[in-house]
Amino acid sequence: MNTIETEIVVVGAGPGGYAAAFYAADYGKKVVLVEKDSRLGGVCLNCGCIPSKALLHAVHAIGLARESARRGIMFAEPRVDLSMLRAWKESVLERLRHGIAQLAQRRQVEILHGRGHFEDSNTLRVETSEGQKFIKFKHAIIATGSKAAMPKAFDLGNPRVMTSTEALEVEEVPPRLLVIGGGYIGMELGTLYATLGSEVVVVEMLDHILAGADVDLARPIAARARQNFKEIRVKARVVEMATKGRQIRVVIEHEGNKLEELYDRVLVAVGRVPNAEDLGLEFTRVTQDEKGFIIVDENQRTEDPSIYAIGDIVGGALLAHKASREGRIAVEAIVGEHATMPEFIIPAVVFTDPELAWCGVTESEAREKGLKVEISKFPWGASGRALTFDRPDGMTKLVIDPETERVLGMGIVGHGAGELIAEGVVAIEMGATARDLALAVHPHPTLSETIMECAEAFYGHATHTLSRKKAD
Repeated sequence: MNTIETEIVVVGAGPGGYAAAFYAADYGKKVVLVEKDSRLGGVCLNCGCIPSKALLHAVHAIGLARESARRGIMFAEPRVDLSMLRAWKESVLERLRHGIAQLAQRRQVEILHGRGHFEDSNTLRVETSEGQKFIKFKHAIIATGSKAAMPKAFDLGNPRVMTSTEALEVEEVPPRLLVIGGGYIGMELGTLYATLGSEVVVVEMLDHILAGADVDLARPIAARARQNFKEIRVKARVVEMATKGRQIRVVIEHEGNKLEELYDRVLVAVGRVPNAEDLGLEFTRVTQDEKGFIIVDENQRTEDPSIYAIGDIVGGALLAHKASREGRIAVEAIVGEHATMPEFIIPAVVFTDPELAWCGVTESEAREKGLKVEISKFPWGASGRALTFDRPDGMTKLVIDPETERVLGMGIVGHGAGELIAEGVVAIEMGATARDLALAVHPHPTLSETIMECAEAFYGHATHTLSRKKAD
């Protein structure tokens, strides 16, 4: 029997898994990293965060070129070579995969490509191209992530019905594209295809897009999307779908009517489900909830004392940076560095146009929990830098505890919001007050000034906007 002995085995080489493996190696542990795919990096690198942002960046130039005419700069209508676009995207991904492999080699992390299956609480069987290998471990970290959900009603076995994975291959620009789901995946990929030239219709069951974000922050995104998409239908749902020739026939319920329409492709973006099947969890003491997510404690430990789990497989916010942080927490628990997981702020970013980002407590969450908060807003129409971008459609927002004046949450919608939100994370983590942000000198002219002026507005003395005077 081909057996490997190690201190820690990590199952899954996504942003949580390889971060955990590298961190454990930095502690001097012998680590084996198991990945079923031939490519390292997981969903985020190969068919999620990285390719979607690369493609969105690439097509952003199309929008800039078209909008520049009103500034007196004219370009010819762009031509898109999809094969070159795919090749460029793939080159970005390959550089990152190579970088991960190099870092693993330098840290002496052994990589096994194959499907892992637990034989018991201290043995993992890996089905590799060279046959079965058995790993005897002291501790395991499960980081197998999640995959796009595909409800049975939509699973026609037709390649014209896509999840985000297939959509990011950009095989063609369909004349008519239906996006089922107005969350961040649906809106990002809808933006991509609309910019490339597709007629995009979004169907969302809720009464607004981008659930989880405050409605006022999502509003500028909906307004701009309505300019670029054919239609956004909220309080709507797909009730029937079938193949019809080279198109997909779809029946949609909206505003009391049933609409029968034909689309060239359909993107199903209705959430994600955990990759927990066929892991052999039944041969361990690991437990799962009703949705299949692995149950863990504050240290990412499962009910099995030798097995930990991190990232999408444990639910919560399905975000790469959350997985990476949880990987560190699990490793620290294994090596005895920390006894419990400290609470930490998880920022969220939606890479639509404009971008949307938030962290900490949102206004809607505060209302639902009955928290007493005050809201301060700064419109980007008053930002000189936003006007130089010709993008005054943004806003910066603070959620503040009125008694302590501590910043509890921050939300930003606008150009580059994702690059700005980390200041909010630092402020909340450090217990900063609105006055701390107001007194911190921010460079001019920058979008970061909107954070300072938003804090100043809380006290009634923002330079570039009028606001109520806060009583002393």
